[in-house]
Amino acid sequence: MKSIIILGDGMADEPIEALGNKTPLQYAQTPYMDKLAQLGITGRMQTVPEGYLPGSEVANLTILGYDLPKMYEGRAVLEAASMGVNLEAGEVALRCNLICIEKELIKNHSAGHITTEEADELIKTLNEKLGSDMVRFHTGVSYRHLLVLKTGSKELDCTPPHDVPLHPFQPLMIEPLVPEAEDTAKLLNALILKSQEILKDHPVNQKRIIEGKDPANSIWPWSPGYRPAMQTMSEMLGFEKGAVISAVDLIRGIGVYAGLDVIQVEGATGLYDTNYEGKAQAALDALKTHDFVYLHIEASDEAGHEGDVDLKVKTIEYLDRRVIRLIFEELQQWDEPVAIAILPDHPTPCAIRTHTNKPVPFLIYKPGEQPDKVMAFDEYVVENGKYGILEKDEFIKKVVLY
Repeated sequence: MKSIIILGDGMADEPIEALGNKTPLQYAQTPYMDKLAQLGITGRMQTVPEGYLPGSEVANLTILGYDLPKMYEGRAVLEAASMGVNLEAGEVALRCNLICIEKELIKNHSAGHITTEEADELIKTLNEKLGSDMVRFHTGVSYRHLLVLKTGSKELDCTPPHDVPLHPFQPLMIEPLVPEAEDTAKLLNALILKSQEILKDHPVNQKRIIEGKDPANSIWPWSPGYRPAMQTMSEMLGFEKGAVISAVDLIRGIGVYAGLDVIQVEGATGLYDTNYEGKAQAALDALKTHDFVYLHIEASDEAGHEGDVDLKVKTIEYLDRRVIRLIFEELQQWDEPVAIAILPDHPTPCAIRTHTNKPVPFLIYKPGEQPDKVMAFDEYVVENGKYGILEKDEFIKKVVLY
């Protein structure tokens, strides 16, 4: 049996008064998730192990069965792999957001979801002004970029900018965790302040201000790490070929290290306007030639970070109608059975606009397998699911091993 995991990034939430004290997942119209819950077996998963912050890299690596204490090196090194940046021994990679600072506060972590084309101009300017044999900037997607130091320490206290909207930026600048990291922290903080001087009058930002958009007026480095040592999923789980589909460098980078084929989809943005149908069709095409597909949809997470309840509901309904429906209905016509699993990686509650480490709901549908008695899919009803709470590699083994 082949298998597909459909991941709605940040889809889980908390009850919201404006939705009648329902979560967006409970409130949204999701007939296909509910149907698959009725046909399958449900439960909850602790995707963020004790001692780790609830980052997407932590949650997605855990979902895929990786033992974090043995291989975790942060988020940036995974994004580097997706971008084709080969890290040498001793090099430190950091995620480098382009953010908007207003009146000394971090207004948002995304510079108003700046376009990749605009961001590329800014990153090129930063490389010209701040780049050296020691420092390199690499353009990613939208606000998500990469900063590589030739040498340095990863023992740094770095705050993810999406965790601190509307907080003063100065107290959140980088701190060394050990004396050996002091020089690295000083260098990075100097780059932050110098970037603000360079970016404030950049033509790209002047144009964005005239258009009423947030300027990308600072960099924000975080999640430092070295090149990780990872087994492929084929080595861990025994299937021959797997594929990953995502608009996000982080998830594609995990796929590179996991030995999955990275499939690009035209029009995939990582936002609510992504090419849902194109990603669904790409997943179906991949299942014809691969044993395992990891289909990642980012939009609900971004809506949660914006605190936009209505948009989050819409993204969940889009996922159900424009992705899950197409995949489920097509697979019903296939002779070969395919297991379908659906879950978020972590909650991103609209009220606090950042990730939490609470367990997430999941369902696993395998044709021919006796379902449990759960009749819908949301954060609370699955507490009655047959699987209970899974952790570590228990979920992935339920999905792909038979």
